[in-house]
Amino acid sequence: MSVITAIDTHDVRFPTSRELDGSDAMNPDPDYSAAYLVLRTSDDSHQGHGFTFTIGRGNDVQVAAIQALRHHVIGRPVAELCADPGALYRDLIGDSQLRWLGPEKGVMHMAIGAVVNAVWDLAAKREGKPLWQLLADAEPEWLVSQIDFRYISDALTPQDALDLLRKGKQGAAERAQRLLERGYPAYTTSPGWLGYSDEKLIRLAKEAVAEGFTQIKLKVGADLADDVRRCAAARTAVGPDIRIAIDANQRWDVDQAIEWTNALAAFDPYWIEEPTSPDDILGHAAIRRGVAPVKVATGEHVQNRIVFKQLLQAGAIDILQLDSARVAGVNENLAILLLAAKFGMPVCPHAGGVGLCELVQHLSMFDYVALSGTTENRVIEFVDHLHEHFLDPVVIEHGHYKAPTLPGFSAEMHPATITTFEYPNGEFWTADLAGTQLPAQAADTAEKELTA
Repeated sequence: MSVITAIDTHDVRFPTSRELDGSDAMNPDPDYSAAYLVLRTSDDSHQGHGFTFTIGRGNDVQVAAIQALRHHVIGRPVAELCADPGALYRDLIGDSQLRWLGPEKGVMHMAIGAVVNAVWDLAAKREGKPLWQLLADAEPEWLVSQIDFRYISDALTPQDALDLLRKGKQGAAERAQRLLERGYPAYTTSPGWLGYSDEKLIRLAKEAVAEGFTQIKLKVGADLADDVRRCAAARTAVGPDIRIAIDANQRWDVDQAIEWTNALAAFDPYWIEEPTSPDDILGHAAIRRGVAPVKVATGEHVQNRIVFKQLLQAGAIDILQLDSARVAGVNENLAILLLAAKFGMPVCPHAGGVGLCELVQHLSMFDYVALSGTTENRVIEFVDHLHEHFLDPVVIEHGHYKAPTLPGFSAEMHPATITTFEYPNGEFWTADLAGTQLPAQAADTAEKELTA
């Protein structure tokens, strides 16, 4: 009988701040990072890979949180774990002492998500299916058994979920085929990082349209005059028919969010994302009333299914942006997708970070094939950074994500990436911190290893 024998953890960081990739009004210098783990098994036939995303400092804290969960995982029979990931999920969120650190929020909750996602990666590999297909093929009753309805049953009952999933099965095979043929719609944030020059913004916006994207996103919120200039430049570059979303990354108070968004309304923004604190449900509702017809989108920092439930109940958002690594993994994201389906809310996931595109595509594709049955007004964020570090990187064609076909959750990094970018003792960081080798030279060495 194969059992889990170890959880290997790695603090992986990339120096993206040096080119201002990922920069926004609240996070001007992010170093995209992953608190990364590998579940090892006694027969070593498959491994489970998972991670949660940070932007540099504190990634070591996130790694330590993952390590604190080892005793729940090591020694578990692999077959039982993969047959019922929900059992581990419930054990992890129910740990009475660790729960005191949340409950169900913050560093520990994200660590749980990393471990749970690694289990799903392992389960999908053992079944020989990409995760989206594993979920889409699953029986509705089993999927319902994977969900914790505590705190959300006033909005979504197990029977509601079962009805939605049974309905989603109708036509699922045909939609799966269309997904494989056409992919899933994407939008790109790559032109819009706040630290980019106007010239770079314009060039990348035009390239995005030429590549088939029908929506781009710009970061806003640091300086209104700059935002007016940048939005005008972007609108001129892409024309009137391309959607432009704007993202304040929680920069504003409620009244300021309304005032600032309305000041940019002349450029026809499709949505304003994270206009204020992700915890402020009533604030989002007020902003939504104050900026209509501009839509309000949020979710990348929403900490659990309960807050999503309240955002939906309060009529506070137009677009739900789940994140694959913020909440407690696939199990909790299933609950969030079902809440969105119950309320008829479009889901446009956040994916602005290393590996997030790789993960979240599976959740949206499952939603299309076997739950909502539609891609209308639904797009997955795409950023063109760091995909080369994954064994099964995302592929974008004509502004669409191609459906993954390799087994697993697309979470596995190349060994050379770990060797090079583990902090602080990887080859890149050792050289960089010592000042003995130019960072570009170390990065070029890593790139050659990855493409060899």
